Amino acid sequence: MKNKQAKIFIALIIAVVVLTGIIVIFDNHAGEGGVPVNAGDKFVEQTTEETTTEPQEISVNFISAGDNLIHDGIYEQANKRAGGNGYDFSLCYKNIADTVSAFDIATINQETIIAGSYQPSGYPMFNSPHEVGDEIVKVGFDVIAMANNHMLDKGAKGLSEAIAYWDSQPVVHTGAYKNAEDLNRVEFIEKNGMKIGLVGVTQYTNGLYLPKDSELKIIYSADEDIIKSKIENAKNECDMVLVNVHWGNEYQTTPTQEQRNLAQKMADWGADVIIGHHPHVLQPIEFITRADGTRVLVAFSLGNFISQQNTPARVIGGMVSYTVTKSTASKNVEISNVKFIPTVTHYVRGVDDVQIYLLSQYTDALAKKQAGRIKESNFSIAYINDFVSKIMDPQFLSQ
Repeated sequence: MKNKQAKIFIALIIAVVVLTGIIVIFDNHAGEGGVPVNAGDKFVEQTTEETTTEPQEISVNFISAGDNLIHDGIYEQANKRAGGNGYDFSLCYKNIADTVSAFDIATINQETIIAGSYQPSGYPMFNSPHEVGDEIVKVGFDVIAMANNHMLDKGAKGLSEAIAYWDSQPVVHTGAYKNAEDLNRVEFIEKNGMKIGLVGVTQYTNGLYLPKDSELKIIYSADEDIIKSKIENAKNECDMVLVNVHWGNEYQTTPTQEQRNLAQKMADWGADVIIGHHPHVLQPIEFITRADGTRVLVAFSLGNFISQQNTPARVIGGMVSYTVTKSTASKNVEISNVKFIPTVTHYVRGVDDVQIYLLSQYTDALAKKQAGRIKESNFSIAYINDFVSKIMDPQFLSQ
C-alpha cells in the first residue's frame, strides 16, 4: 500500500514538472513574438526581420589639380633618374603625393597625351611616356581629363592609343571617346555610395581635327547640344555631375565672357562642379547659381600643375579641395569646405630637379634660387601669396 501511494506521489510530481515546462516554453515564445499555432501540438515561432536605416547624408571629399604639362626637360630628367632605361617621375610628384592620396577622389588634366608607339616629345606637339601616367595613378589620381588642345598632337592614332592606355589603368578618363556609342554612355565613378557622373569638353584642338572617317569622338565647347545631353543624362543616372572643361585664353587670369556663359549653361543643365583648364595661369574660383537656386562650384583655371614654363604666373598653380554632400531624403547636392591649395613648380637646373611643392612646403630660399630663371628678383613666399590673393576670393584661402 505504501509503495502504491509512493508511486502515485512520484507520478504527480512528474506531471507538475512537465506542465510547468510547457508553461515556461509558451511564455518564452510569447515574449519573443512567438505565436502558438495548432500544428501537430507544436509551437511555430514567427520572426520579424531587423530593419536598417539608410544614412541621412553621403559625402565625398574631392581634390582637383590643373594642367599636367610634360615638357621635354621633365621626361629627360625622369629618364636620367632611371639610368637611361625607362623613366622615373617620382621626384616630380613626391611632395604632393600624401595630400592627393588623402582625398576620396582626385582629378587631373593630363595635358599631354600618352601614345605608346610614338617617341616622347615636347612643345609644340607633345607626347609623354606611359611612366608619367603610371606615376600619377600611383600618387592617387582617380579621374583623368583627356579633353584639351593637345589631344590630337599625334593624330587619331595617338589619341586612340592614349584612350587604350588609360583604359588599362585603374582610373576613369573623360573627354575622348572611341566611337559614338562610347560618346553616348554615361561616364561615372563611385565612392562612398555616391555615383559621380563625368563630362569632358575642350574649346580647342590647336587647329587639328579628326579625319572624317574616324570613329573617334571629341566634345567641343561649341557642341552645346551634345554637352547638354551629356550633362542631363549623367544627372539622371548619377548623384552629381563633375565637368572638366578646357577653355579660355592662355596666360589671362580673368575668365572670358564665353567661359562665364558656358559655365552658367552647364550649371543650368545640371553640372554640380566645373573644373577649368588651359590658361596655364590661375583664374578665380566662384560659386554660381543655377536656375533652381542650387550653388554650383566653378574653378575657371587651376593653372599649371607641372611644366617648364618660365614666368612667375606659370609656376604658381594650385589644387582645389571640396566636399560634395547629398541628402538621401531630398536628393539635393551641397558643395562645402572649398579650399584653394597653392602649389609651385620649382626647377633651377632644368634637367634634373623639376618638382611640385605645396606652397606650405616652399621656402624663400627655394624661391630665391628660382628667381633668376623666371626673371623676377622679388620672387618669394610674400610675392606668391600676394599673386594668389589678387585672383582668389579670401573665402577659399586657408588661414
